[in-house]
Amino acid sequence: MPDDMVEAHINGVRNALAAGWNVLARGGAALDAIEEAVVIMEDDDTFDAGRGSFLNRDGKVQLDALMMDGSTLRAGGVGCVERLRNPVRAARKILSESPHVYFVAEGAERFAAEHGIALCRNEELVIAREVERLREYQQSKDANDLFAPAVHNAAISHDTVGAVALDSAGNIAAATSTGGTLNKAPGRLGDSSLIGCGCYADNESAAVSTTGWGEPIMKLVLAKWTADRVLAGNLPEWAAQEAMNYLKQRLNGHGGIIVLNAQGQFGIAHNTPRMAWAVKTVQKEDAGVERPTQ
Repeated sequence: MPDDMVEAHINGVRNALAAGWNVLARGGAALDAIEEAVVIMEDDDTFDAGRGSFLNRDGKVQLDALMMDGSTLRAGGVGCVERLRNPVRAARKILSESPHVYFVAEGAERFAAEHGIALCRNEELVIAREVERLREYQQSKDANDLFAPAVHNAAISHDTVGAVALDSAGNIAAATSTGGTLNKAPGRLGDSSLIGCGCYADNESAAVSTTGWGEPIMKLVLAKWTADRVLAGNLPEWAAQEAMNYLKQRLNGHGGIIVLNAQGQFGIAHNTPRMAWAVKTVQKEDAGVERPTQ
């Protein structure tokens, strides 16, 4: 997160928080709240989700997203979509209106269009900042090393977005949305849209959303690992911190995580220099970017 974008990140998560809270304040469902919160961040060029996402090796935006309902364990995900401005909307349609959990690429776009979601041109999702970022990276020495892509560099922001919520009915839900990593191979899927990796929700344990370097997170199935720690009786705050420790110690991975249980207890942790976060309860509201766990 560059120094000159810190305020933009804070504003972005505050705007997302307001959108989600407006749903909950009206007695709406946690699923609706997280969908609206994530849409705000997908529409904000600050984040690596929706328009303004990192570009893949071919200079295209490819997006992934997942939503999960803690009360039913139903989930909906899309991967490698190129013509959806808000992939979380498509994920919600899959969760609500399909017997399946996951659609990818053209099949996901076809499903979205058949369910009333307008498609866009990929060029509409590309911004000049990311064209220049990709150009600079591809001219660097790291671009020629397949085992040292930009994703390994914690100084390059990943900015995957996510939200977790608890509603008045006592149900929790989680969502994650991303444009993936800079200069990724076309067709590469990260952790964000994979159930149990970058996103998970179960009323009996926790709602979890992760951000960061996707490959280590996938290998550890980190969202489910964290939820299981809560199920075993640990507080979300402890489980979040332990997840980041585990990620670093086991695979030298970096990232961040938000965790919420059905009792309204939450945890926020990251092992990167910065992560933008925001939280609101009936008692308080807070947001920030500086809360490293180690």
